[in-house]
This record gives sequence, C-alpha cells and structure tokens, in this order.
Amino acid sequence: MTTELRVLRGAEFDAWYTAVELGFGGVPEAPEEAALWRALAGLDRSIGVWDGAEAVGTTGAFALRITVPGGAPVPAAGVTMVSVRPTHRRRGVLRQMMRRQLDDLRAWGEPLAVLTASEPDIYGRFGYGIATHSLSVRIDTTRVRVSAPEGTDEVRLRLSKPDEAREACEAVYARRVAARPGMLARQPGWDAVPLLDPADGREGASPLQCVLAEEGGRTVGYARYAVRPLWAESGPGGTVLLRDVEALTPAAYAALWRYLTEIDLTSLVTAHNRPVDDPLLHLVSDIRRCEPRVKDSLHVRLVDVGSALAARTYRSPVDVVLDVTDDFCPWNAGRWRLTGDVKGASCERTEDAADLALSVRELGSAYLGGVSLAALAGAGRVRELREGALEEAAAAFGGDVAPWLPHGF
Repeated sequence: MTTELRVLRGAEFDAWYTAVELGFGGVPEAPEEAALWRALAGLDRSIGVWDGAEAVGTTGAFALRITVPGGAPVPAAGVTMVSVRPTHRRRGVLRQMMRRQLDDLRAWGEPLAVLTASEPDIYGRFGYGIATHSLSVRIDTTRVRVSAPEGTDEVRLRLSKPDEAREACEAVYARRVAARPGMLARQPGWDAVPLLDPADGREGASPLQCVLAEEGGRTVGYARYAVRPLWAESGPGGTVLLRDVEALTPAAYAALWRYLTEIDLTSLVTAHNRPVDDPLLHLVSDIRRCEPRVKDSLHVRLVDVGSALAARTYRSPVDVVLDVTDDFCPWNAGRWRLTGDVKGASCERTEDAADLALSVRELGSAYLGGVSLAALAGAGRVRELREGALEEAAAAFGGDVAPWLPHGF
C-alpha cells in the first residue's frame, strides 16, 4: 500500500468529507450540516491520507477555546472527523494522522487537544484521558414533579423562534461559560451549531422550538427542544426532546424545567447531555423515574505539559514534582515542578526528586478537575512517591463543579 498524508486542499474537501461520512456509517449528512462543518473546519487544520484519488483517512482540529479551572478560556484543538476507510484499517493510518496532528499542534503552540470518541478505547494509546462525563435522563413526567424555589412563579416564559432568539440565548450562554470548566467559548460561526435542525433528521419530531425565561424584563435563561407526538388508545404520550437549557438564576432554571415537564400531550422528557451534577437532580421529586445514566464525554490530551498545567489555577496551594511518562509525545516526558494556587501557577522542568508518577493520560483526565488523582491512584494509574503528595495534589486539582462539554464538535 502506498499512501500520502497531506494537509487538505480546497478542491479535495468533498471527497474528504465523503470519506468522513463513510467512516461514520455511510449516511450523507444534510447539506446545511455539511456546509456548516466545512465553514468551521479550516482546511489548513484538516489532514487526509490518500491512496491515489481516494481519501482513506481523515482528521481535523477545530480552533476552540475551552474553560479551565480558574475561569479562563484556553486555546484547544478540537479533534474531529477522525475516520479510516474499512479497507485500510490496521495499517497504521490512524497512528500516522495522530502523529502529524500532535506535531502540528505543538508547532502552533496549542497546549491542549480535546475530542469526543465514538469508541472510547481508541485514544488512550495516544495520550488522551477521559476528563468529563455527561448525564442523560428520561423523565416520566406523569410521575415526576419539579420543585419551585423562591421566585419561580415570578419568572416570565416566552416562546420564540430559535433563530430570532439566537442573540439572547448566546448572551446567557456567554455568561455561563466561565462558571464551569469544559465549556466552550463560542468562536465566530459556532452559534449556529445548537440551531442545526435538518428536516430529514427529526425522526417524527417537530422543528426546533425555543422558550425564553425573563426576569425584570431581561432574558436570564432559555431551553431549546422539539416534541415528538405519540397518539395511543390510552391517550397522548409524546416526548419532549431537550436540546439544551441554560439559566442565570435558580428560579429561571426551575421555571424552564417545570415548563418542559408540563407540556401538554407529552409524558416524557429526554435529555442526553447534561452535567453530572446538574441542579435538576435536586429539583425532581423522584430521581429513579428520571432514569439517570452517565457516560464518558470529553477526552483531554496535554500537548505541552508545562504550558497546559500553568494555564489553569488550583483549588488549594500545591507544590509537587510530577514524573510524567508520554510515549507518544516524548517532549513531555520527565519531571515537572508544579507550583500554584487559586491565583495562578507555574510548571517548569526540574531535576528534583519526584513526588508523583503518572502518564500524560492521567494528567488529561484530571486536568479539568472532574476526575480525582486519588481515584486514579486507587486504580494503580498514579503512584505516590512522597507521603502526602497525593492528597495535596488531588485537593488542588479538584473543583467545585463538575466539568462539562455543552455540545459536540
């Protein structure tokens, strides 16, 4: 097999994107979806492996900004559209693309790479660790009530067309970004992603709908959803399909959820990507009838250990020497002294004795504060070399809220 890896050229996009679709089941995406991803992708950040005129391997890297502990957004490469043609698997195509991509990201000075994985077991060997999880719920609204904290009844709810409400929703979202690690600061064009609603992908549901929550005449929350009707002999039992919901106050959040669970002619609300510590869990009357489930979400890879660890803050003072192994990106291997607190941090090479030993994969898992270094140590993936170092580092890396990725890419 003779193949060539190269950065994507403009005339090659259609063939490259067709290969992406083939890799994910062969069903072509709606034209509006393909057009949006093309506009966001950036040809100079997209890689193809070609066998003659055929694209047999694909990957891209969106230029994202992700919130890290401390509230600051940090540049991150959003690894996406990774596929290998079935005829070319187990021939090193994926490894070749991951090698080139991480080399490029290092040259560009981007400290982090992040991705969501269709198959979670693939990316650990390239140094990615699972850093966030997502909660899904299936709420039986015939049996579950949403409590109303003080002020809920004063919240005004107003239906709006999703595109007409875009600016108001984005203003609410922007104010939420700094509050939770893992959230993506919207880059130009990305406000269209939550509004994608191709007609042939609705599977019997309504077009996307939007409800705004207002307090004192200003928008303080929103929910975007669709309704899939169901008519049965026993009566109507449609499903509310929640796309996203955000609010700036507890009253507005409760008002939105109460609205969603009380929509006429429905008996279910489903949501497939909520934070694992979502306040919803404390608003519902019966958590068991919400059928909560948790799965992996964002995988994080430290491209440059020093700059990545220095880019975030730490919940408590920390001064530890980390002995890092990184077989795929050897420039990260060795000992690093991490010193930091809630105000900032530094992370520099050192010859001092190590306090903890771990791989870059564990650092990726712990980076956003959602996976405890102590838990990883319990699994044998972090070794304590100085007594007390694990407790110190685990406390420092932790956070007050669970990190969360609000939407895929």
